[in-house]
Amino acid sequence: MIGWLDLLTEGDTHPRRFDGPASLRPYLLRIERLSEEAADALIEDGHVAPPLARREYRLRPLLSSASP
Repeated sequence: MIGWLDLLTEGDTHPRRFDGPASLRPYLLRIERLSEEAADALIEDGHVAPPLARREYRLRPLLSSASP
């Protein structure tokens, strides 16, 4: 089962969805232009904000609604 992650960005009402940290990290570095330190902090802690990043970012795991 895929552990989907929603990336919530300060000022953006639409989360971006990723299938895990392996696809999220390149997006953070290339598109959001976060430093490696900020990207790693977000992936590990689920939250990063200034002064480590330009704006606030949060990760929210997508809870599966399917029955086991």
